[in-house]
Amino acid sequence: ANLSMGDMHMSQGDGEVSFCGAIEMSGFLDLRCSVIKGGMKMLPAIGPSPLNVNPIFEIGPLEPRYSEWLVFEGISVDEKGVQHYLDASIAYKMAVLKCIKYLSQFGYSEEQVYLLLSCCPCEGRISGIVDVPNAVCTLAIPLAIFDQDVRPPSDLEHFAKGIRVVEKDVCISEEGGAIP
Repeated sequence: ANLSMGDMHMSQGDGEVSFCGAIEMSGFLDLRCSVIKGGMKMLPAIGPSPLNVNPIFEIGPLEPRYSEWLVFEGISVDEKGVQHYLDASIAYKMAVLKCIKYLSQFGYSEEQVYLLLSCCPCEGRISGIVDVPNAVCTLAIPLAIFDQDVRPPSDLEHFAKGIRVVEKDVCISEEGGAIP
């Protein structure tokens, strides 16, 4: 029946970004399957064969459910400034790198954040493909998993250090790059 499954994880972040950082677990699966007559006709076939279908599924009602998130955005421009036309992999990588750099300001090493993102209940999304040539991806981290407040400060003066006005409505950072 072409049924397949992956290995069990106790926890895994979207993308399992470190490729081996999910929290593995042993377990047994008690699975019941039913044949739904005509069920394949409900799934749209996209490809050269009527068997080119992907399943749809509903996420289980597991707790906890989070309501406050810190979201990082990446576009398909890599660390060297090279544009990669609508490349969601690069955009997701950039969102992850921004998250790692940001959270490392709170006493975590970059390696710790990298591993955290592989096993925490973060949510990754392709958030935009209409801004050609950029793909946009976001990575959302639930605030409740931290034992400290990792939100940006409300006064934002902390982030304004090193930015100076060069002309009206144009600023430049000490690291280079215009800020509108």
